[in-house]
Amino acid sequence: MYISRSLKQSNIAEYLLYMWQVEDLLRANNLDLEKVKESVVAQYELGEEQRAELLQWYSDLIEMMRREGVVKEGHLQINKNVIIDLNDLHLRLMHSPKYPYYQAAYYKVLPFIVELRSKSNTHSKPELENCFDALYGLWMLKLQHREPSQETTAAFSDISTFIGMLSDYYQKDKRGELFQEDEVPI
Repeated sequence: MYISRSLKQSNIAEYLLYMWQVEDLLRANNLDLEKVKESVVAQYELGEEQRAELLQWYSDLIEMMRREGVVKEGHLQINKNVIIDLNDLHLRLMHSPKYPYYQAAYYKVLPFIVELRSKSNTHSKPELENCFDALYGLWMLKLQHREPSQETTAAFSDISTFIGMLSDYYQKDKRGELFQEDEVPI
């Protein structure tokens, strides 16, 4: 919870990947708060108040996952909303003449996105979600001590750079530093 708050303020891309990991962590514990308490919360040195707050956060997420029907797979609406917000910003950046470096980064990763979409049959997802799926998958491979090919590593490096750029622009946009009201595209 404390990590998620910090990441949401500093790096929205890392926040989203972290929240996906939390969803998987809760699934791995069968959405059982007692199991989460034993296997996750017990690892932290926390005061009683902090421990109770963390347990409540996990409990709330578990309830949301059940209510939203993402017990086995999928993402919480709060996480989908991040993708929606990022996609909205992506479109504004793509339509603005002020951000040619962002546009160039997008066109550099576009062939990888097309390949990812064709391999996973996820044409209905936003392209950005495909990028996050790829980064999350790479992260999971590394956690399993499995090394991707050099070609995959290079492609994911470009995707990571692109998503990092978008994340930086997201923070600037939240501070009102990207667009003036009279120049917001779309």
